[in-house]
Amino acid sequence: MKLAKVSTSHIQAVTGTTFVATLSSLLFGYATAVISGVVGAIDHNFIAPRELSDAAADALLGLTVCSALLGTILGALLARPTSAWLGRKRPMIIAAVLFLVSAIGSAYPETGFATNGPGPEAIWAFNVYRMIGGLAVGLASMIAPTFVGEFAPSAVRGQLGAYQQIAIIGGMTIAYFVNWGIALQGDDVWVLSVGWRWMMLSLAAPAMAFFYLSFSVPESPSWLVKKGRIDEARRLLSRSADPAEVDSMLADLATLSPEEKPAPVFKFGARVVLVGVALSVFQQLVGINSVLYYGPSIFERMGYHMDAAFLGIVVASMVNLACTMVVVLIVDKVGRKPLLIFGGVLMGLAMLTLGSLFRSQSAGAFGLAALCLYMAGFALSFGPIVWIMMTEIYPAPIRGQAMSIAVASQWVANLLVSGTFPLLLGNETLNAAWNHAFPFWLYGGFGILAAFVVLRYVPETRGVDSDHLSALWKREDLAAATK
Repeated sequence: MKLAKVSTSHIQAVTGTTFVATLSSLLFGYATAVISGVVGAIDHNFIAPRELSDAAADALLGLTVCSALLGTILGALLARPTSAWLGRKRPMIIAAVLFLVSAIGSAYPETGFATNGPGPEAIWAFNVYRMIGGLAVGLASMIAPTFVGEFAPSAVRGQLGAYQQIAIIGGMTIAYFVNWGIALQGDDVWVLSVGWRWMMLSLAAPAMAFFYLSFSVPESPSWLVKKGRIDEARRLLSRSADPAEVDSMLADLATLSPEEKPAPVFKFGARVVLVGVALSVFQQLVGINSVLYYGPSIFERMGYHMDAAFLGIVVASMVNLACTMVVVLIVDKVGRKPLLIFGGVLMGLAMLTLGSLFRSQSAGAFGLAALCLYMAGFALSFGPIVWIMMTEIYPAPIRGQAMSIAVASQWVANLLVSGTFPLLLGNETLNAAWNHAFPFWLYGGFGILAAFVVLRYVPETRGVDSDHLSALWKREDLAAATK
């Protein structure tokens, strides 16, 4: 179906809806990053009073910091059946409520649970509230891009869809700024006793805005057509498209609405599925969420004071945001594969350098520079491009199933990396030999390996129409067989 060029008025009509959906991605990033400011408080208030061994304390810290990921995995699994049952709008409202409950509950975890005040036992209630926030992240991360893709006209769909990744990084950057601003309101003792609560509670502000604005967006036309509510879908599409285009869009949606039996996930070969899984897993194995979750703690290990440590992660996140904006402008000119290879090598070298600086006990400003180069490499490659390729590498008959497998693999890898980082960073044996360098060397090695895997096994999908994906994979397999 060839659609007419979308006018400015049509773009304005759609952008309002897209803004609300993209706000959920900002919340995704904010909820993910805000925990970085309270890692020290978690240790001080919930873990240190237990007088555990170093290994047990590090394991409990890792579990608590990444507890939201357990909810995220569940939310991602529930997103598809929930959106099929309730549509796209109502799950977004539910996600907003869950974000709000998580913000208030994690700030005051002793409230609503049978705990003896804000002591070490409140850690379990804290984890429950963080898991509720993770559930909201899982729902938002799956439903928001689906909503944008179904509602936006094709002429602006790619542009509007790119806002999602920028919003996620923007949400993280805002969270780091807020954490830094709160940390400046008192000394270290105040941050560990009171300031951390304000950091967790700060999520409530964007959550309430998202809740309010979610009522203003329409339902997905695709879902309405699937449910037989054609007149409602026609009225919605008329707000953002010409009458002739509306008829064509409705006809197209009608052909997609019947439930069809999905094709076998390996219909086009195991490699098709495994490439997406590999990209998703490497996105985490390069260590990005160890930096995002534990950034201030890493800077403190470099010798930075608490205030400077918060500022350091703000600077690194701004580099991340700026490079993400750049990659949106160049990805269709340069291609996906070259950027993935370049970013993998840059991340690998930056992490290997950071580990060596830790080993020589000379991190300081050079450590900040290495971490900024790492964030730039991620933002130019595995950050946004993996999500772009998730929608491009899979032929339509298996896309839904294959993407579910890849995304689930990504969250599991995220849980593994984030949960084990405190153990690796605090291990006495490793530190006696290499002084905190080992985890950074490990992530650097995965960065180089990721670049090699992309070079060897991942095809270039720039400009490849979805109808020709199966032929692309056949050509790639033939080329590999003749080498």
